[in-house]
Amino acid sequence: MVSEKTNSKHVCVIGAGPSGLVSARELRNEGHFVVVLEQNHDVGGQWLYDHRVEHEDALGRLNPLRVHSSIYNSLRLTSPREIMGFTDFPFVAKKGRDMRRFPGHNELLLYLKDFCQRFGLRELIRFNTRVEHVGMVDIPEFRKGMKWVVRFKNTKSEKAKEEIFDAVVVATGHYSQPRLPSIRGMDRWTRKQIHSHVYRVPKPFHNEVVVVVGNSYSGRDISLELVDVAKEVHLSAKSLQISEGLSKVISKYQNLHIHLQIDSLCEDGRVLFADGSWVIADSIIYCTGYSYSFPFLDTNGIVTIDDNRVGPLYEHTFPPSLAPSLSFVGVPRKILGLPFFESQAKWIAQVLSGRRKLPSSDAMMRAVEEFYHSREVAGIPKHNTHDIADFEYCDKYGDNCGFSHLEDWRKELCTAAIRRSIVNLETYRDTCDDHELIQLAHQSPHFTQLDPDVLAL
Repeated sequence: MVSEKTNSKHVCVIGAGPSGLVSARELRNEGHFVVVLEQNHDVGGQWLYDHRVEHEDALGRLNPLRVHSSIYNSLRLTSPREIMGFTDFPFVAKKGRDMRRFPGHNELLLYLKDFCQRFGLRELIRFNTRVEHVGMVDIPEFRKGMKWVVRFKNTKSEKAKEEIFDAVVVATGHYSQPRLPSIRGMDRWTRKQIHSHVYRVPKPFHNEVVVVVGNSYSGRDISLELVDVAKEVHLSAKSLQISEGLSKVISKYQNLHIHLQIDSLCEDGRVLFADGSWVIADSIIYCTGYSYSFPFLDTNGIVTIDDNRVGPLYEHTFPPSLAPSLSFVGVPRKILGLPFFESQAKWIAQVLSGRRKLPSSDAMMRAVEEFYHSREVAGIPKHNTHDIADFEYCDKYGDNCGFSHLEDWRKELCTAAIRRSIVNLETYRDTCDDHELIQLAHQSPHFTQLDPDVLAL
């Protein structure tokens, strides 16, 4: 629903990663006064590589964590650059930089810095500023005139400060707080255990027997990196029905083995697998994903995290009874991240200005409950509530704010990359059979309107 009424709000955006940066841009474009609070010294969020790790707890169980980024040194993108960028600022190859279609993580960081510079966002950001508390201002009838108090502290000073905002946008990402399995004997196993959140390089595992738990992207990447330095690598997976690509890799390396999930850990170093096999290991790396965590947020129990479901959230964005003054950008997973964050940011900005209207709180809550029910009927576990994996949903979501549907070439490039990764796990980033789709991408208006001097096609 569109309204002609517009008004400016004082808005706090928490985080200067991809979702926070695009939120800041869209909010400012809509006429709001924006302050971005970022705990690190620069933009990038998860993509700001940090060689430091959590020394106090290698399993990353601290909350809040000392280190935000979970990027390991060798990480490369799993999607081609053509589909990764914001829709009006393509992620093009630039001369003198990493020009690969699947570049390393630093190239995406440079892209985000380019985006920040192009739209003059740095002036909105307070760096080295950690948010300690976000709560509702205690005033009568706060539902009608809701405001938020944000307490924050510069990491170089001792004294915390507070500021009042009309609205808060939480854009802190979801790849920092480790999600750990529950394994019998895990607390008594005395050898090295880490979560992939603290993995950076393979050197510390030289000549070790290493068990890698989880065979998603990070588990496969880290296993393939370790085979060149470790004595043995044992990949533990939920099923032995693995992809063609992973099967090829396992047959290629004599020191790479696959097992079912871990059954238990023994004090003598043994790792017992559910398939009956076992090894004596030196290290275990848990590549078991991440949990949503907002340790600074106090909503009096209105917004909770239950088995990794953040809710209730209308369309993964607005808590019905607190909307639109509180919103989240970047909660959904298994999507084309940056374009989706862009559509979320546009919707939030337009709702706050009054140009768009949300359904009533009751109607939003009913929609959330219907969504939860549909997931349960489909047999989708609660912890996968925010896994989208649906282009149609992304297009429908964009209709909330007049955001263009994803182009067919973008969808097809994404699907082609996934298909190649299943068949050729080691080489899919450097093999290409989608030349016609690439040409369509480069012929799209957002590419052709760019200065040719910045392109290296």
